[in-house]
Parts: sequence; structure tokens; C-alpha cells
Amino acid sequence: MKSIFTVVAILLLSHTTFAQERPLPIIDMHLHANSASSQGPPPLGFCSPAIFPTLDPGKQSWGTVFMESFKSPPCDNPIWSPMTDDEVMNQTLEILERRNIIGVTSGTFVHKYKSAAPNRIIAGLPLTFIRSNWPSVDTVRTWINSGRLAVFSEVAIQYRGMEPGDPAFEPYFALAEELDIPVGIHIGTGPPGVPYLFAKNYRARLHSPLLLEEVLVRHPKLRVYIMHAGWPMIDDLLAVLWTHPQVYVDVGIIVYALPPAEFHRFLRRIVESGFEKRVMFGSDQMVWPGAIERALKVIETADFLTHEQKRDILYNNAARFLRLSEEEIKAHHGFSANE
Repeated sequence: MKSIFTVVAILLLSHTTFAQERPLPIIDMHLHANSASSQGPPPLGFCSPAIFPTLDPGKQSWGTVFMESFKSPPCDNPIWSPMTDDEVMNQTLEILERRNIIGVTSGTFVHKYKSAAPNRIIAGLPLTFIRSNWPSVDTVRTWINSGRLAVFSEVAIQYRGMEPGDPAFEPYFALAEELDIPVGIHIGTGPPGVPYLFAKNYRARLHSPLLLEEVLVRHPKLRVYIMHAGWPMIDDLLAVLWTHPQVYVDVGIIVYALPPAEFHRFLRRIVESGFEKRVMFGSDQMVWPGAIERALKVIETADFLTHEQKRDILYNNAARFLRLSEEEIKAHHGFSANE
């Protein structure tokens, strides 16, 4: 009998040790699965924080200057993009597995990523700035009902110069509310100088979260999160968070592209205003898998955040927003449903 108790004790100890060694789960609400060439011919070097050159508009093209900054990044430790689509995917999935990350993911290869790592990927549908290429509402309904799609993200109509309340997008918001599908909408920063790159109708005024208000009032049951947290419009953002308690934000791209001091000031305003339960981690990893680690470090080293607040931002808030089941949360933490 004593030997049986000893075996049981060893098994329990082994399980506890495994649970302790496994990293606490993280949800990345803003991940992409695109071609290695989607941001330009690889390899591309991204400085974190970003360092972009100045422009003499009479002598230079911003597109040329901008791309040169990626080919010869002006920093000591840039994040280099892989050369091939498979390398981008494999490096991304390796980080997700090692850091115990579940990614809300959209892009050309999202289903390839999900097939390769079904427990790591939540599939999203991007609706971008090319209006004529949008799938019909009926098609999207079919995808949702079949389980092909779990989240609308990234809704990037800002690149088209469209406000969230544009009538062209209204049927999609209505569908998302009807079928209770979360929506992640791009409100905030794009590439510096983006109107001179590929989106001539993009405007800085569209960074304001206040532009989302009429949509929220028309669709009070809509689950929506503001991607990029509407940076730098902090006062507009706080007004929306105060007035519309259903709204969440993610910190994609700004978490590692901004200087840490600026990002921490922005995040601190949100947290100290009382909205830390509605901030979600997002990397906005595009073709730089290493950006995920850089982004996590910025959150993990924020000395004004408590351990509980960091866990809320990295996992708990997104788990609540996505309405993950108790079984899913246990699985992410390495426990079975019966434990």
C-alpha cells in the first residue's frame, strides 16, 4: 500500500512541476499569416523601436526612402524578416508554441497556419481597403456557420479612407452582431507616410476612436476591439472607453514600434484611468516573427503594471472578451477539464 501511495505522489509531483514549468498562456489578438513578400521583397530589417528617415519631397520618393530604411535599417539590432513563406510560418508557430501563445490570426495563409497548429490559431477574416474584393455578406455568413471564421479582424477600411460608420460596411457590422462574432477594427497608426505608399485616401483624422460611436449605438450587442488602441488619440480613446463599456483595445504594432517610454505613457494613461480590464495584448506580427518577443518584453518590463495587470493584458482580458470556456482556459494552462 505504501508503494502505491509513493507512485501516486510522484505522479502528482511530476504533473505539478510540468504545470509550473509551462509558460502561462498568452493571447495575441493581432497576428497575421501573410506572404514573406507582403511588406516588400525580403529580407526586411525592422528597428524596434522604429526609426524612420526624413523626406525631402522635392528630391525623393517616400516609397523609395521608406523601403531603403528596411533594407539598411538604421539601428544596431533590427528584426530581420525570413526569406520564404514557410520560414515566416514556422518561426511564428515556434514562438507561439514555446511561449504558449494563442493567436487571433488573419491573412492569406491563416488556414495553413491553423492546419499546422490547430490549438494555436483562432481564424479571423481581414476586410481591407480594396472594397471590390470583399466577400458578400452571405458568403461570410456561410463561413461563420461552417466554423471557418471565428473573428472579423483585421477590418482595415481606414486605409480606404472610410470611417467605421460608412454605409458600405454596415451590413458586416449587422451580421457580426447577429451572429455574435467579435470585430477587430483598425483605428490608429498605419505605416508612416502611408498616403504616399499604397493608400492615398488614408487620413490621420481617422485615428480617432470617436468615429466608432455611431456604430456602437446602432449595434449595442456588438463585441468590438480597437486595434492599435487609436494611438495617439488618447483623450478620444478614454472618452470612448468611458462612454461605451463594451469596447476593448489591443496594442498591436505600437507596443514594439513606438519608443518604450511613449508606449508606456500611453498604456499608463489607459490603466490609471481605470480601464486595465479592457486592454488586450496584440503584436501585429506581419513578416517579423521576432517582433512577438519584442512586444512581450515591453509589457513584461512595464514597472507600473502589477503582476495581475500584466496577466490581464496578456491573457485574462482576451479570454473574457472571446468568451473562452472553462475547459479552453484550463487547456491553455495545461490542465485537463477534470482537474
